Amino acid sequence: MLSGRRLDLLDPSPLDVEIVDIAHGLARVARWNGQTAGPHVFSVAQHALLVEAIGGAFEPAVSAAGRLELLLHDAPEYVIGDIISPFKAAIGHSYKAVENRLLAAIRLRFGLTPAPTAVMQRLIKRADRLSAYLEATRLAGFSQTEAVRVFGRPDRLDADLDALLEPWPTAEAQAAFLARFHILAEAMQPAAAS
Repeated sequence: MLSGRRLDLLDPSPLDVEIVDIAHGLARVARWNGQTAGPHVFSVAQHALLVEAIGGAFEPAVSAAGRLELLLHDAPEYVIGDIISPFKAAIGHSYKAVENRLLAAIRLRFGLTPAPTAVMQRLIKRADRLSAYLEATRLAGFSQTEAVRVFGRPDRLDADLDALLEPWPTAEAQAAFLARFHILAEAMQPAAAS
């Protein structure tokens, strides 16, 4: 990793996970294999910010830790890339096992449990599905009919997400991801004793 850490992909240690490496990698991984409109790719870092915003809009009372779970839901992609779902299914269990071990190490590194609760997992899936629908229809050339067939009918959400759906330059996506991470991580810290 650029931070100097060496990460064992098959047996990742939380001690070898650094947020700067995650932000750097995710800002450089393109969603939709780069097949999106605009002068910049729509990065996984930006997708993570979108999912976190959607999840927070669905459940305004979600804790800072819950919002961090939303933000980090695709964090393993900083080293393994964003593989489209049909290809993941073709690869099978081996890929998912590596991804799950990486995600558990990442979650532990930042003070989360190794896996989300069932309630949190449902919120992540719901926000991720709406994000995919919006990305597909606004950036990846899907018609609404096609997107409904692939992702299901989208949940209604009254939130302005336009700024998050405009692909950003890499440096901007990386900085925004890091800034949001630090806000959430700080909010998770217990108040200092006076």
